[in-house]
Amino acid sequence: GWGRGWGWGSSKSNHTGQGFNKHPLNETQGPKKIIVGGSENWHFSFNYSDWAFNNAPFYFNDTLVFNYDPPSNTTFPHSVYLFSDRWSYLNCDLKRAKMVANATQGGGEGFEFVLKRWTPYYFACGERNGFHCKVGGMRFMVMPLFRWHY
Repeated sequence: GWGRGWGWGSSKSNHTGQGFNKHPLNETQGPKKIIVGGSENWHFSFNYSDWAFNNAPFYFNDTLVFNYDPPSNTTFPHSVYLFSDRWSYLNCDLKRAKMVANATQGGGEGFEFVLKRWTPYYFACGERNGFHCKVGGMRFMVMPLFRWHY
């Protein structure tokens, strides 16, 4: 659905340890580093839309960390693409998407992507011409929110 992964009204927020509306008024939080997929990391056959929905909200200047194994004889390659629009994202159409991390950038500490703008971000794995996006569940979207300081 349209709202999956956006972060509007979610009652869970695993990356902060607190629910969406349970922040004390005087709390000032800084940006967080959030591992995409949590302990599952970035791999085929995991529902990242559900992960994003359950870990919302995401905020400006939070950093998403994509961890995945570099390609080898025993692992399939993965990448990170950013779609320019919702239609391309929903159809896993890579023609207007931009590769932001190649197959080797997810190793080690992972590839880091900072949420810098108030716009929906549509992420997916671009491997096998969108097959990982379409069939493997390797796609999600987030809409960063402002972090209010009282």
